[in-house]
Amino acid sequence: MDSFGRLLWWLFGSSVGAPVRGKVVHAIRDEPRNAQQLAELLDLDYTSIRHHLRVLLKNQVVVTSGPRYGQVYFLSPATESHWDDLERILEKFRKKNEG
Repeated sequence: MDSFGRLLWWLFGSSVGAPVRGKVVHAIRDEPRNAQQLAELLDLDYTSIRHHLRVLLKNQVVVTSGPRYGQVYFLSPATESHWDDLERILEKFRKKNEG
């Protein structure tokens, strides 16, 4: 596993916020969105969404486009290239929490 794969494991497989971050990246993969759109779609608090987006942006899982207010979030090229790894991590974490 390369360094970005380890980063994904830390962000999505071993963190309390992993389930929310998983929902956020899936929503962004379906369609680039801003924080308000994500909060509405996922029925989550805007402040919580902003927190998770900052974590994802800081760790280069997502990138932004547009002015600061209303920035649209996209998956980073690194995340796109590691999507299969991320899906395996999310599935493993989901199964662990169900069982």
